[in-house]
Amino acid sequence: MQKDPFTGGETFLEGPRIPGGEAWSAILDRHGQRLRALDQVGAKAAQCAIGTDKDRALVLAQGDEVGLLELAEPRWAELGDAIRAFRATLPLVRLEDFGFDSESDDPFEANTARLHRIGGGVEALAFADCDRSVYKFFLFREGGDVGATFHFERGEDGLLQATAIPGSYRRLFEKLRLTHVLGMPTEIAGITPEGVLVAKQTYGRPLPEKADVSGLDPARLIPIPSRFLRADRDHPRLAFLDDAPWLVADTHDRNVVRAEDGSLRVIDLVAAPLDAPLLEKLPLFRDWIARARLDPHAEILAPVNDDEL
Repeated sequence: MQKDPFTGGETFLEGPRIPGGEAWSAILDRHGQRLRALDQVGAKAAQCAIGTDKDRALVLAQGDEVGLLELAEPRWAELGDAIRAFRATLPLVRLEDFGFDSESDDPFEANTARLHRIGGGVEALAFADCDRSVYKFFLFREGGDVGATFHFERGEDGLLQATAIPGSYRRLFEKLRLTHVLGMPTEIAGITPEGVLVAKQTYGRPLPEKADVSGLDPARLIPIPSRFLRADRDHPRLAFLDDAPWLVADTHDRNVVRAEDGSLRVIDLVAAPLDAPLLEKLPLFRDWIARARLDPHAEILAPVNDDEL
């Protein structure tokens, strides 16, 4: 393990080198710790009758956020402890640590002495350093939304309609964990006081425009038959995380790169869990997912025993 050259925090990633199994697992464990710690903050905040529409306030809470209230009642002390435990999984960093000016109207308008722009879109801007480590700066929207996820509803034709919408910080943490599991190794370096989440990734070579990305591992990113779902993002696929089904999409040629080991790896995606209550309304889709869990090449309809005909 080494120190990140910008934040001084511990990092397993440097340039195009794919980390080994232990490092990969350690990064994955950090993702899990962060999500569990955020859930604890939310639970303790609810006990203190603190409700938030968005999770931005919880994600940016300082270690001394509830101050003297911690001395008043045990529930406030528990909230303070939960905030500090979460802060340990997501340190506050400054845009200035990366050479940007947080006071500027557009701090990402120009390259810095140590980072140069290599890409980006609506959700985030990507920069690389001299070692070819990639830093992604996820931009928040007015109102507290960040990243993207899917909203589901059942269409008049009976198919599941998946529409991309702005997401939450928790959904962004989940998405980056998914990206690490399914694609390119991905860490979270920290978050700025303004709410810009900074992720770090292994570098991969961009693909030619309109390159064929069908070489993505079909056993882990399973194409979803069109008779079950309509999505407003291309390449909708089924993936399993902790044995739970997720819709993963937007894995087009600009979101896939060629890694140092020659493999195709996803560097960005849009995702949302396919929860059980949702699938209960779509029994054919639910049953196909159950079969695809065991066999990624499962047919749309379950085979029928000749004796039952």
